[in-house]
Amino acid sequence: MQLFRSILEHLTPATKKINMKISLEGLGLIKKFEGCELEAYKCAAGVWTIGYGSTKEVKEGDTLTQGEADYLLKHEMDEYEGYVNDMVKVDLNQNQFDALVSWVFNLGPSNLSSSTLLTRINNKDWKDVPNQIKRWNKAGGKVLEGLIRRREAEALLFEGKEWHEV
Repeated sequence: MQLFRSILEHLTPATKKINMKISLEGLGLIKKFEGCELEAYKCAAGVWTIGYGSTKEVKEGDTLTQGEADYLLKHEMDEYEGYVNDMVKVDLNQNQFDALVSWVFNLGPSNLSSSTLLTRINNKDWKDVPNQIKRWNKAGGKVLEGLIRRREAEALLFEGKEWHEV
C-alpha cells in the first residue's frame, strides 16, 4: 500500500495539498481595520455595509447584534478562503494566507484574479508581494489613510512581521 501511494504521488501533478483556513491572527487584522458596525452604513466606496465589513444583501436600516456580526464574519470567511485557495497555485504559510484573505475580503476576488499581486505570488516572486499588496490603497478613486494602514498591516503580516502597531 505504501509503495502504491509513493508511486501515485509521483504520477500526480504537483498541486496544493490542503485548503487553508484563516487563523485568529488573520481574523484579528480584519476586525481591527473593518471595525464592527451593528447598523448598516455606506462605506467609503458607497456600498451598504454592516458588521465587520459584510456587504452581501445589506440595505439601509439593517441591524445586527454583536453575536450575529461575529457569526457573519466567521461564516463569510469560508467564501474568501475559497477564493485564495482556488486562485493561489503555490503553497503559502499561515501568515501569507491570512494577509491574502484579509486583502480579498476588503477588495473582492475579481481584483485578486486580475492583479499583478496574484501573478507575483504564483511565480513565487515573494520580494515584490508586499509592494503589490500596498498598491491597493484607494476607494472611490481616492487614496485613503485607513487603506494605506490596512495594506501596510497586510504586507507586514504576509512577511510574518509585527503588524499590530500600524
